[in-house]
Amino acid sequence: MSSTQTQSTDGRLLAEFPPASYDDWRKLVESELKGAPFDKKMFTPTYEGITLKPIYRREDTAALPHVNSYPGFAPFVRGATASGYIKYPWDVSQEIAYSNPTEFNQAARNYVTRGLTALNMVLDKATRRGQDPDWAQPDEVGYGGLSVSTLSDLDRALDGIDLDKITLLVRSGGAGMPFAALLAALARKRKKTAEGLRGCIEMDPLGVLSHEGKLPQSLDSAYREMGAFTLWAAECAPKLQTICVHSRAWNEAGSNAVQELAFSLATAVEYLRQMSKRGLTVNVTAPRTRFAITVGTKFFTEISKLRALRMLWARAVAAAGGDENAQKLSLHVRTSRWNKTVYDPYNNMLRTTIEAFAGVLGGCDSMQVGAFDEILRQPDDFSQRIARNTQLVLQKECNLEHVIDPAGGSWYVEVLTSELATRAWSLFQEIEKLGGMEAALRAGFPQKAVTEKATERLKAVTTRRDTIVGVNQYANIKENLLECPQIDAVAFHKRRVQQIASHRTSLEDDESEAVLASLAKIVVMKDVELFEACITAVTAGATIGEVTRAIRINDSPCAPITPVCITRSAAPIEHVRGIVDRFIAKGNERPTAFLCNMGSLKEHKARADFARGFLAVGGYDVISSEGFKTTDAAIAAFAQSKAKIAVICSLDDNYPALVPPLVAGIRAARPDTIIVLAGYPQDQLEAHKKTGVDEFIHVRADVCDTLNKFNAKLGIA
Repeated sequence: MSSTQTQSTDGRLLAEFPPASYDDWRKLVESELKGAPFDKKMFTPTYEGITLKPIYRREDTAALPHVNSYPGFAPFVRGATASGYIKYPWDVSQEIAYSNPTEFNQAARNYVTRGLTALNMVLDKATRRGQDPDWAQPDEVGYGGLSVSTLSDLDRALDGIDLDKITLLVRSGGAGMPFAALLAALARKRKKTAEGLRGCIEMDPLGVLSHEGKLPQSLDSAYREMGAFTLWAAECAPKLQTICVHSRAWNEAGSNAVQELAFSLATAVEYLRQMSKRGLTVNVTAPRTRFAITVGTKFFTEISKLRALRMLWARAVAAAGGDENAQKLSLHVRTSRWNKTVYDPYNNMLRTTIEAFAGVLGGCDSMQVGAFDEILRQPDDFSQRIARNTQLVLQKECNLEHVIDPAGGSWYVEVLTSELATRAWSLFQEIEKLGGMEAALRAGFPQKAVTEKATERLKAVTTRRDTIVGVNQYANIKENLLECPQIDAVAFHKRRVQQIASHRTSLEDDESEAVLASLAKIVVMKDVELFEACITAVTAGATIGEVTRAIRINDSPCAPITPVCITRSAAPIEHVRGIVDRFIAKGNERPTAFLCNMGSLKEHKARADFARGFLAVGGYDVISSEGFKTTDAAIAAFAQSKAKIAVICSLDDNYPALVPPLVAGIRAARPDTIIVLAGYPQDQLEAHKKTGVDEFIHVRADVCDTLNKFNAKLGIA
């Protein structure tokens, strides 16, 4: 059809097609619902308390002021730069969790040549606490990341890495400033200036406190270090950020998007407030703050969450007196562990792909895609490659680096962005009324709120209202679990202790005296001079542990709090399945259920399929049939099986006649059989219980509770 045929004289395209109004659409939908209520069937409630409409229209965005904004302009909902990814593609980062500096370096150099543009360094537990290996427990050294104590350690870890060309994202816990001193000293050793350093050495004391419940220092000391490091970076390393607000603890404890936004914003505002007390203006602190937001698989919610955070941060910084440059959000995105699974783990690749796509459309500046096996073991080269290439495919093959805010203008996304921002701001104000994030944490407010939401979400998983493919739906009882190599933590700890001892004894007397003198200066210094003194100390040969002790010589750990409980949504069901797997691994036979499918295929199929899926969740095998015409035939077939569970499957109307003879015959064949009825006919329950039915499985049943009962009766523990 030519253009003259598709356009009428009034200029409208396809004018020959009659326009369809919202009322026309609704009438058609209601006719297809066949009497089911429109408001119940077509609207979707979310965990954020938002009800999603089935369709969004231009009118829904008419009152939203942010929809008329442009990328690079306040309130920066559409991104911090006018050109989006066209000039500045997001950094492709990857967490490298090797414990040994040499192994870390080999991986880093390999990954950089294969598309990595940012090194995401995760320090081990001991280093994050500012401890040398010989001052830490064996299970803390190498646990979760890289063990670094000396300048030579860091030099080996970053050997061959050009510090002027790579973005460094360092999860440093409570050792942000001591580690940063090592990095600055390394740059000087390589004849580089600090101006070339870029990325973020993450200081997030409230984040550590929220998920660990304690800090190795007081918060006042943490803010003192944050202020000194931030002031130094502002003067000497303008591309280096010093503060990172992580949402991971809240996300992976089961929070909803509103809670994640509010608690992250409240944490960041607390940091602005504390830095202001130490003489740093909001225009200095805000640009050196990065948000590390965890993204899940609720695709449009996650896109909207990231866009809402930009709006919220701009509003908070503006209220604190920050200029437009300070209002721009720096955003790192990480895929969530909350929804990742031990069983059928290759599905995790699909989950992270959705999350990465949402992160890009939400406007991240850097991204970490978790390897599909990261919750099971240290990711291998294959899983890391797939995770890395997920970003590269989005960037290079899908050409997402050539578009600017592709989600912008979507009526659905814009409305959801506004609703999330409004609700999060309201919750943020509640925290402010409590005295800020520290006061709220000590009162247990965010922990309680997240626990309540997590309980709701976990219940939806165990009752299978929320689906986790491969775990609570479509479970594969024949799958082989991934191998998880054991790491000898004691041996690694011993080697690291020997290395540190060798480092200390290798120093000449005058070198040792220089170390002691430089450490003594740290005790009396403050602000930029304090950080410079730390650089001098590590250059002389001081370790992270020695520098940390000098900084905090008159300090003590802060009072502990009740931490938020990090878990995964699949964990309760995986626990039940794991009980059966370990039972089988000891040489026992897999528990088996026999389906007494009664009547025609139409009468039993739906419930037989449901029962098979329900029992597979717990690792149970199922014996099924095409259907028995008589109860005697079903009883005879059951008697020939080795099954210890019998599940009766048919229609509710058939049960009054079928259940009594079936129960009697099954009990006669095998008295200790667990007899289960598929379905929940409320008017028949008491009668069936009196007949001898032990359990009912149905769409509202809690699969964990039910399977735990079966395991207990079968002696599986």
